Amino acid sequence: MKIRSYKGQTRMLVAVDCIIFGFDGNNFKILLAQKSFAPEKDKYSLMGGFIWAEETVEEAAQRILKRLTGLEGVYLDQIHTFSAPGRDPVERTISVAFVALIDIHKYEKQIIHEYNADWFLLQDKPKLIFDHDDMVDTAKKYLRYKAAMHPLLFELLPEKFTLPQLQALYEGLYETSFDKRNFSRKVLSAGILIRLDEKEKESSKKGAYYFTLDKNKYLNPSKDFLNLIPNPEKHVY
Repeated sequence: MKIRSYKGQTRMLVAVDCIIFGFDGNNFKILLAQKSFAPEKDKYSLMGGFIWAEETVEEAAQRILKRLTGLEGVYLDQIHTFSAPGRDPVERTISVAFVALIDIHKYEKQIIHEYNADWFLLQDKPKLIFDHDDMVDTAKKYLRYKAAMHPLLFELLPEKFTLPQLQALYEGLYETSFDKRNFSRKVLSAGILIRLDEKEKESSKKGAYYFTLDKNKYLNPSKDFLNLIPNPEKHVY
């Protein structure tokens, strides 16, 4: 006989929340939405939603990301499950958190405007609803750890970029400053960049060379890349 339900078990909701990080060429940012309904109306939150009965948590995260940004195939990684009984004051809800990395210039802005959302610098973000601030802190620690071991932040960059832009990206995530010469030397010694003949000349008269990612070496950077972040444990833990 087929069992149709488990007796004596409490039903609860499952949601996904996406911590969406982006880079606009100068600043590392996070995407937040202002709620238009109760509870916590007019306060800011992460982008998320409930999981449909016929989909996995991964499919739900991809669906929500597509609906809110218009993008598909972006970097998306499950990082943690938040399950405190009182985390949602309306109903018992478990949330699975994902980190997403997108190039701000690629997303469809008109879609974002429909949800009253905006990009914020990490240090300037408002206080978020429920346990969303904890989610952001968890996402930052996760991303800082991963970025110190692998060049995944390149997911945030356009096809061609300058070394100053790359340094601004890392400084934004780690909320610190890196020595310009040391940063450039370590990045170039990793052997994952290809220098182009073209220069970006809007920032200075001399201009800075554009680089592109050597995708053949992206998955296996040299050990020099692992030393890109000085004292990574200081920024991660």
